Amino acid sequence: MIHSPTMPDRLAVREKPSRSPVMFQTWSDLLFLHWEVDPEIIAARLPDGLTVDLHEGKAYLGIVPFFMEKVRPRFLPAVPWLSHFLELNVRTYVHDENGRPGVWFFSLDCHQPIAVEVARRFFHLPYQHARMSREGDLYRCHRKGQSEEAVFKYPQMRDFKTAEPGSLEFFLLERYLLFSDAGKGLLYCGQVNHEPYLFCEVEVPQISMAPFVWEGFEIAGAPVSSLASPGVAVSIYPLSKI
Repeated sequence: MIHSPTMPDRLAVREKPSRSPVMFQTWSDLLFLHWEVDPEIIAARLPDGLTVDLHEGKAYLGIVPFFMEKVRPRFLPAVPWLSHFLELNVRTYVHDENGRPGVWFFSLDCHQPIAVEVARRFFHLPYQHARMSREGDLYRCHRKGQSEEAVFKYPQMRDFKTAEPGSLEFFLLERYLLFSDAGKGLLYCGQVNHEPYLFCEVEVPQISMAPFVWEGFEIAGAPVSSLASPGVAVSIYPLSKI
């Protein structure tokens, strides 16, 4: 029997694990852009063992561009040419049969080739090679093999707050588990830990739908939620089989 997440389930995953992390990262200057989608569209593309997570009966698909900084294994220092790069992901929200809520990634674009290969091999995540840059307030992503470039114009951030449990912002932002598919029916779960996001609601002057097109989604219109965060320092924990 599938257990849908309760609020205690959603709060429990924010607790710091007792085991040791394997990696540290800082996620900076994040945009969280979300559109409502038919849950059946999402469900059709999930592996067995995962269920679409809903907020008030609605499913969401997001585009999240941001900066990865200070990426390093637990016992090694950050390396300037390897530890800082850009990333953009297309994501949705799911839970497992035990009601643990988390993120499901359809893609993660990145312009650091080593990071792409490490994440594919050790975290079973669908990372994609891309050319990416931040030029002033313009964030650009051009995935290898695609003709269209995705461009986002970053807004001003101010008046930060944290998300109230039960709100849409809490549902979209406060995610501490990720699920990945290693093939042959093998699902994995990874956990991260960080302080709750500080965020603000924003109007984004320029948004590209190209990342959805690259993943075969037909999405139109403005996002129903546009949030920005200055970022968080993150601890990464080992994957475990579901």
